[in-house]
Amino acid sequence: MEAVKRIPYGVSDFVAVVEQNQYYVDKTMYLPLLEQQPSNLFLIRPRRFGKSIFLNMLRAYYDSSQKAKFEKRFGNLWIGQNPTPLQGRYQVLFLDFSKAGAGIENLEANFNLYCCRQLDGFMATYEDAYSERIVENFFASQSAADKLSMIEVEATRQGYPLYLIVDEYDNFTNVVLNEKGNDLYHAITHASGFYREIFKKFKGMFERIFMMGVSPVTLDDLTSGFNIGWNISTDYQFNMMLGFSESDVREMFQYYKDARQLKGDVEAMIAEMKPWYDNYCFAKESLTRDPKMFNCDMVFYYLRNYMNLDKAPEQMIDPNTRTDYNKMKKLIQLDHLDGDRKGVLRKITEEGEIVANLITTFPASQITDPDMFPSLLFYYGMLTITATRGERLVLSIPNNNVRKQYYEYLLEDYQAKNKEYINLNNLRDLFYDMSYDGKWREALEFIAHAYKDNSSVRSMIEGERNIQGFFTAYLSVNAYYLVAPEVELNHGFCDMFLMPDLQRYSGVAHSYILELKYLPSKEYETKAPAQWQEAVDQIHRYAEAPRVQQLIQGTRLHCIVMQFSGWELAKMEEV
Repeated sequence: MEAVKRIPYGVSDFVAVVEQNQYYVDKTMYLPLLEQQPSNLFLIRPRRFGKSIFLNMLRAYYDSSQKAKFEKRFGNLWIGQNPTPLQGRYQVLFLDFSKAGAGIENLEANFNLYCCRQLDGFMATYEDAYSERIVENFFASQSAADKLSMIEVEATRQGYPLYLIVDEYDNFTNVVLNEKGNDLYHAITHASGFYREIFKKFKGMFERIFMMGVSPVTLDDLTSGFNIGWNISTDYQFNMMLGFSESDVREMFQYYKDARQLKGDVEAMIAEMKPWYDNYCFAKESLTRDPKMFNCDMVFYYLRNYMNLDKAPEQMIDPNTRTDYNKMKKLIQLDHLDGDRKGVLRKITEEGEIVANLITTFPASQITDPDMFPSLLFYYGMLTITATRGERLVLSIPNNNVRKQYYEYLLEDYQAKNKEYINLNNLRDLFYDMSYDGKWREALEFIAHAYKDNSSVRSMIEGERNIQGFFTAYLSVNAYYLVAPEVELNHGFCDMFLMPDLQRYSGVAHSYILELKYLPSKEYETKAPAQWQEAVDQIHRYAEAPRVQQLIQGTRLHCIVMQFSGWELAKMEEV
């Protein structure tokens, strides 16, 4: 009896997965389709979407030195029954620029050293195809550019087809951009910069090229020197090539349940994961063609926890994504947001979406352009395509995992600006009382007083939106609820819905709709009564919506209206 397959959490080596009895979600049916495309391809996808294992699979499939192992590695996969004529045809050079070691003091030397090591491995693999003189001169050279030239000359003379695969093509330059800024980045990607020069070497040398990364920025800056790439990132044909579909997830979980490694209801598990890991769409045409996609590593993270503990992980967000978030945050320069980009970020956080044109490529010099900002967030997986509005796209926060990252940014921003640092541990204690005992007043007053005391926050934009953003950020600290701003109920949008997370905290007994109202201090006395009545009518209408009973899941619903006079909470009642 075959042993149960292991979960390949964090594993990017395709050969190790298939040869060491690990679970593999078959993506080989895309190989014939890729072969029909132009010969030089780029694909941009967020982190942890299965880019590396896909490229490793390509290498194993096309590498002539691995041709004899085709049946062992691919026999049980789709392509094993449907091989293409190009299988095992190429000498493959595989580069992973996340390993290029972007030590700032010796950038060019470190990059050259990494490329030389990979090229030496290439020559060691295919040495028998090259003359002794070529091999001797090749290993004697200390220049990656020279090594590439020697391979090109001999491969052209002998008619050897070459395939270049580059993983994390933009990682090296992203590190430079993060740590040293645009000037040094521009120096290495333009004119005679060494990074640009290596890409110029690739041009015309390889019969096929496939590169993947997380950002289109480097691609645009290299375009004038390396202008043969075909970007398939938003091509509907490849929308589902990376990530897991719901059917992929169901099949995987059912496999482990049948193997008696997983207990519980598979459909309930999928329902629990969907709000956290699902809902990615990368092509406008896929809105009506394809199911939404799950983040691969998040699914593995959940599955591994469920198999070990017979329940979902206490933290639905994989702690290992913290590193990814910090990298993303630095690259899109969240720490240096100007007014316009900060407004874009707040709009997305508070409304959950933004209408924008999706820009396919743009240079690093435009990375702070507010018009480019939504597109940059899209490529990093912080937004996804959910609808169209005429010629433009509606880009939305895809799931709770990403929503938490937006809230966390706001929280960090508020905490940094607040001279009297808010004690989040005290706030968490109040949230417990709010969730389990229905004692909501203390927690909401705590946040309202923090807002009043935080003059730097108030000075940005005084008004209802500003208050709502502040409350959203601090309510997101609450583990017992999914905080959902702008939920549509009865043809209106409530300011905030606190939906109980009963799957992880079954003892939560209370849920909340919050309606936040603001008036300038000088208008409060004359306009407050009418505004209050309007808020009461609105929140009652929201509470009567048919969806509400489903959302509160049997908990007691509290409808809370909060009215602010300027920056001060003037009135708060359950109505």
